[in-house]
Amino acid sequence: MLRTLSIENYALIRQLKIKPVSSLNIITGETGAGKSIMLGALGLLLGKRAESKVVFDESKKCIIEGIFDVKAYQLKPLFEEYDLDYEEECIIRREISATGKSRAFINDTPTTLDALKAIGLRLMDIHSQHETLALGNNSYQLQIIDIVAGNFELLSKYQEAFKDFKEKQRIHRDLIEEGSQITKEADYHQFLFDELDTAQLQADEQEELEEELSKLEHAEEIKAKLNEALMISDQAEFNASGMIQELKSTISAISSFGKSYEALRERLESLQIELKDIIAELEDEDSKVEVDPQRTEECQDRLSLIYKLQQKHQVGSIAELLEIYEELGNKVLRVSNLDEAIEEAAKAETEAFERANKLAKELSKVRTKVFDQFTKSIKSHLAELGMPNASLEVRRTESELTLTGNDTIEILFSANKGIAPSPLKQAASGGEFSRLMFAVKYILADKTALPTIVFDEIDTGISGEIAIKMAQMMRKMSESHQVITITHLPQIAARGSAHYFVYKDESTSTTSSQIRLLNQEDRLKEIAEMIGGKNPSTTAYESAKELIELP
Repeated sequence: MLRTLSIENYALIRQLKIKPVSSLNIITGETGAGKSIMLGALGLLLGKRAESKVVFDESKKCIIEGIFDVKAYQLKPLFEEYDLDYEEECIIRREISATGKSRAFINDTPTTLDALKAIGLRLMDIHSQHETLALGNNSYQLQIIDIVAGNFELLSKYQEAFKDFKEKQRIHRDLIEEGSQITKEADYHQFLFDELDTAQLQADEQEELEEELSKLEHAEEIKAKLNEALMISDQAEFNASGMIQELKSTISAISSFGKSYEALRERLESLQIELKDIIAELEDEDSKVEVDPQRTEECQDRLSLIYKLQQKHQVGSIAELLEIYEELGNKVLRVSNLDEAIEEAAKAETEAFERANKLAKELSKVRTKVFDQFTKSIKSHLAELGMPNASLEVRRTESELTLTGNDTIEILFSANKGIAPSPLKQAASGGEFSRLMFAVKYILADKTALPTIVFDEIDTGISGEIAIKMAQMMRKMSESHQVITITHLPQIAARGSAHYFVYKDESTSTTSSQIRLLNQEDRLKEIAEMIGGKNPSTTAYESAKELIELP
């Protein structure tokens, strides 16, 4: 539940802080003083988008912070899903700059509006005029029936099956579309594949061929230079081999006279051995080199084919050509296996549909079972709220599978005797709608684990004994839920466990909204003023006292 709400620099509010009690909290005040502004601030904590115009003083940030006690609501998995630290005392904060830039935090960790919405939905239910209008929406009516039926687990199971069906359906359709495209290109892909297949390309062959061709095209020059090297190193009258041998012999004669001479002799001996190896390798290379016009032409033709294929496929290496070859092979193979793949995908789609459809029928069955219970309960509460002749009917029509099943739910309502129920969008006046919405909320309160329920003037259009009954029902709801009610009725205000008064502060150059917790004396005065105006009579005070003392 909400432990503390702090609002700073928001709309008409310079700074405001309240600590609601765990039961029934009443908020009253002057018209236009800012009662509903607090709801806007709460909405921002629950993930609604912010606008720059909400900033009171543009030189400062707007900061809204709510501290919630969440230990009883098993929210740890939800926090983990959004990678947030879980604390039994959860702090949600929104910061808004004058430019409209907004930041959100949960337990001091930056987070997204999606995370705020997901967690906020589990913390607070804010009734507003917008939600009253939503009651006429078929999807909202279906949500009501599901809550009454306790369908959370079954609906979740169905939605998983439905998503699986839609995924299987997508795969099937994509395959059909892909098959149509592949079939059009099949002959061309086959031609390209056959061309590469005939080429029988090898991964390293381009580099090897280019090196071999270079040698073949310069064979005469290479052979001449190898022979010249052999002549210099071993065959000429004054060759390198003989000179090194003579040099080694000269140094050997003095090698016994010092270590440095011996080291020089060893180095010359190593040089002689290395030169012999070089001469042997030169002779071997010379034996390999030959002018071969036929092999030269073969290399040129093969490289020409490789270059042509690379140009055709707009690549620069055989490795890339081999990748294309593999891709083309898969496409050619896919064409031959396409019918089988489409058939398997169609079967998977049908099986997924049957699973989802079976669960949808189970959902419908459970929903239909609670129609009578729901309508009887609503009519009973409406009778208590001064509408004894109200009639209610829940009508179901079957639809295609959607994320919520195959049911379209429509609640029909009539407030008057002898008038057939009609769709909610056209059936109720403002006051009747408010009472109907309250009766729905009263029933849903027992079915949900929401810590906090907020009512924004749900008492519109009612008065007298009906208002007293609504107040008693709110009091009953507050035994298991924290209830915050913005009201203009003294009958409801008198039932609160805590009473807050919102007023305009005009003591400075800029008007601002303030709130204060009323003590017993102030509370009696406020309720008396709600009954008798700004200067209440003794009778108004007596009526206020009587309302406060009602059981």
